[in-house]
Amino acid sequence: MFTASTAAVLSPPPQIEGANFLNLLIVDDDRAIREACREVAQSLGFNTQVAESAEQAYRLLDSSSTDAVLLDLRLPGASGLEALHTIKKHRADALVIVVTGYGTVQSAVQAMKDGAYDYVTKPFSMEELRLLLERVAGHLRLKTENRVLRETIKSRQGFGNIIGRAPEMEKLYRIIAKAGQSVHPVLILGESGTGKELVAKSIHFAGIFRNKPFIPVDCGSLVPTLIESELFGHVRGAFTGATNPKDGLLAIAAGGTVFLDEIGELPVDLQAKLLRAIQEKEIRPVGSVKRVPINVRILAATNRDLERSVADGTFRRDLFFRLNVLTLRIPALRERRQDIPLLVAHFLERIGRDAGIEKTISDDALKALLNYDWPGNVRELENSLERACALSSANEIQMRDLPTQIYSAPIDLLGMSQPTNGGIVPMAELEKQSILAALAQVNGDKMLAARLLGIGKTTLYRKLKEYESQ
Repeated sequence: MFTASTAAVLSPPPQIEGANFLNLLIVDDDRAIREACREVAQSLGFNTQVAESAEQAYRLLDSSSTDAVLLDLRLPGASGLEALHTIKKHRADALVIVVTGYGTVQSAVQAMKDGAYDYVTKPFSMEELRLLLERVAGHLRLKTENRVLRETIKSRQGFGNIIGRAPEMEKLYRIIAKAGQSVHPVLILGESGTGKELVAKSIHFAGIFRNKPFIPVDCGSLVPTLIESELFGHVRGAFTGATNPKDGLLAIAAGGTVFLDEIGELPVDLQAKLLRAIQEKEIRPVGSVKRVPINVRILAATNRDLERSVADGTFRRDLFFRLNVLTLRIPALRERRQDIPLLVAHFLERIGRDAGIEKTISDDALKALLNYDWPGNVRELENSLERACALSSANEIQMRDLPTQIYSAPIDLLGMSQPTNGGIVPMAELEKQSILAALAQVNGDKMLAARLLGIGKTTLYRKLKEYESQ
């Protein structure tokens, strides 16, 4: 029979790899059993907490991290199955191992149906408990490894429909994942064409609002009266043409997300109404004297410098601070040139799939795309490739198929410095500058640099070794 004394005299087994990152809560009204179980769990490397009642267990679940619970189904003042349901409500991901006595497993079987991971019957031996906890640790470790693997794959390929593997983008993915689990407003900053709405959708669908509506509103494309009606709604006869009442988008979202694109274009008087709606969680439709409660998350985006707009008096300071709880900045395409080949491959694959033919791009054309500064960012790149595919009769996109401004841009891909005294730069020095500048531009990707330079990777490695010895 398992007792505290037997746990003390037996030599402790080796710790389970990775178990010291796992937290186990032991719930039992028998002090000797609690302490014996804790001793076995700690000997395996678990971080442990103990509770003698269901109420104490609930408090611990609210205040600390818990990966697994060892739960006695016979607790004073509480039904074991009720305690199981409450624990799963507090910590849905926690593995619950139920402990039942009197040689019956009927209650344990019911607990398994209600979500318990496993069960053990009293009296149990130290070896039986040790094997069970080893299995629990293995299961939790596998779950963690799978989650890390999914996140790694996600960061390598992109996030949702966002494409990019540059360090700036991986940082953005991490922020999006955190923002998705929050209920606070998010301000998304970025130049035109960087994909602000795509980021907003990723935040919405990666988080707790994913099953609710996502409603975008372009604040820069509507006249002020229409924006007010769109956001807050109106009653019949509120203005000319308002023949029927209309619910506002802030009310229609009903627990979802409203994405206010180009928030910097919103008139100042509407900014005040929006601020009041966010703070008081209610709106007043145009022409109405009644207020309507709302439950909505606000995501806002702009390509303007809102701090300068605040200083100029064209954007309210209090609304800026209210929206600026969480801020994401999307890097411009020229700041992550190493993602251009990945984006090109993605767009050509989609265009080719829609057209029913495979589309590729020549090395010269890809070099031109890498050299261009892309003031219109990813949107301009996509449109340029669609235009090139439409104009090209061949399956491979050539330099001549690209828009004129792209292939006529000054060729400064290699960033070579020019002598200011009219002197001649030796060919070896030009070659070195070309290689090092190309590597810098593609963030050290040697394979891509070799391809852009038109040399073999063996040649590139040999040259780099020569430069290191100089």
